[in-house]
Amino acid sequence: MHAPLSLLASGFALAADDSRVKAAAHQVERGAKKISKGKVGEGVKEMAKGVGKTVSEGGKDSGKKVKEAVR
Repeated sequence: MHAPLSLLASGFALAADDSRVKAAAHQVERGAKKISKGKVGEGVKEMAKGVGKTVSEGGKDSGKKVKEAVR
């Protein structure tokens, strides 16, 4: 049996562990704070890594949620 997409959109799908997504988002935030403190090079580097991790982990997390909802 397949779960309707509306179920996914409404957030009723089983929650996958999103701690890695949150950690990556915090990395972006840390980078932004470094930039505001004048450490532009370090901040941009940390933000870029954080954005990449956020996209990667977010994709994995979304895939897990869809897979769980389809079950």
